[in-house]
Amino acid sequence: MKGFLEDANYSIGLLDEGATLADVIDNCIYEHTHTGKKAFYVGDLGKLVRNNMQWQNVMAPIKPFYPVKCNSTPGVLEILGTLGVGFACSSKSEMALVQDLGISPENIIYTNPCKQASQIKYAAKAGINIMTCDNDIELKKISRNHPNAKLLLHIATEDITAGEEMNMKFGTTLKNCRHLMECAKELGVQIVGVKFHVSGSCKDLQTYIHALSDARCVFDMAEEFGFKMNMLDIGGGFTGSELQLEEVNHVIRPLLDVYFPKESGVNVIAEPGCYYVSSAFTLAVNVIAKKTAEYDKLLPSGVEQTRNDDEPVFTYYINDGVYGSFASKLSEKLNTIPEVHKKYKEDEPLFASSLWGPSCDELDQIVENCLLPELSVGDWLIFDNMGSGTLGEQSTFNDYQRPLIYYMMSFSDWDEMQDAGIASDTLMKNFFFVPSCIQLSPEERFSTAA
Repeated sequence: MKGFLEDANYSIGLLDEGATLADVIDNCIYEHTHTGKKAFYVGDLGKLVRNNMQWQNVMAPIKPFYPVKCNSTPGVLEILGTLGVGFACSSKSEMALVQDLGISPENIIYTNPCKQASQIKYAAKAGINIMTCDNDIELKKISRNHPNAKLLLHIATEDITAGEEMNMKFGTTLKNCRHLMECAKELGVQIVGVKFHVSGSCKDLQTYIHALSDARCVFDMAEEFGFKMNMLDIGGGFTGSELQLEEVNHVIRPLLDVYFPKESGVNVIAEPGCYYVSSAFTLAVNVIAKKTAEYDKLLPSGVEQTRNDDEPVFTYYINDGVYGSFASKLSEKLNTIPEVHKKYKEDEPLFASSLWGPSCDELDQIVENCLLPELSVGDWLIFDNMGSGTLGEQSTFNDYQRPLIYYMMSFSDWDEMQDAGIASDTLMKNFFFVPSCIQLSPEERFSTAA
């Protein structure tokens, strides 16, 4: 079906009406159990179609610009490009990936807050003009290397209720915006809009109110300097939940109507990444080693009081880790729990367990504590919601090779794309029919698609 990610060729299995993604996972595990037990992903690209429809229903006319670093696999980028989504790129390689899809430069923004001069020159040569900036050093660098750049001033946001700055690592203050505009005027650089970002972990939607108010202040300030502002980027932080999307829309819509009405000519965009891809990918990993942990290992909350002294505590090693698909675990909490693939009885005992990657590195811990039935070497674990932050740049640690990806889509989602007139001939060549998930090797799947 698909080789490693650097291979530009891929195919998408169309699921028969009686087939499900669970069937696909079962089928792939059957194959890998007999051919090498490699970790693999199953990507439901139909989920991207459904998420985009939901975005259009709730958030239109705010145009989504997908952050490529969130998941840069070819199936995702091509589907989103076909859906008319724009792209937010943080590097030359990401810009090149998107350009290869035939995306016009107007639908690409360069968002890295710390840009290399060589990559600014690349953007200039490619006609990618819109980029973000939050300090005068970046501003001068951009002016030297991209005379046609159109800048979005990245302003910082705060979590007002917590009283702590949320996004102050990147983003400038309102006070400093005036200084940046003075510098831009002297350097002859265009400032065309404002960007802010509210973290998905922020629980106080009032943060959007303050951010939009600040953005309006910057727009008013820009008028004093003669800048023609026409773009507002409200950033990412969209978790993928329809409820969260509706809550954000409920807060920002009245303010957008007041501060940036349609007649103002301001185009409002956003950068939903996790929203599109997180729930679309499932990862299957294999247990490669097993140890009985020391008695005094830290146990999950509540287990220590009820645990029998004779019960073992297990440590399992799996064939993927933080130097691969779980890279985001190094900087944030894992937002998915493992599911055991093999069938086990409801009354089967559960044991305190920890999961580790294959590197034997002390940082390569996937799950510190969880309750699992006793597993054997060769058993499979399933992690859902693995589409965000796990399928970006390739790691070179210990010759790590990215798991295979099996792209799938239901017939109903495929029909939805065709009915909407967004299924291009180039994309359609990647589809092949999977009748009731008959068992095909990756090579057989690819030859079927051809």
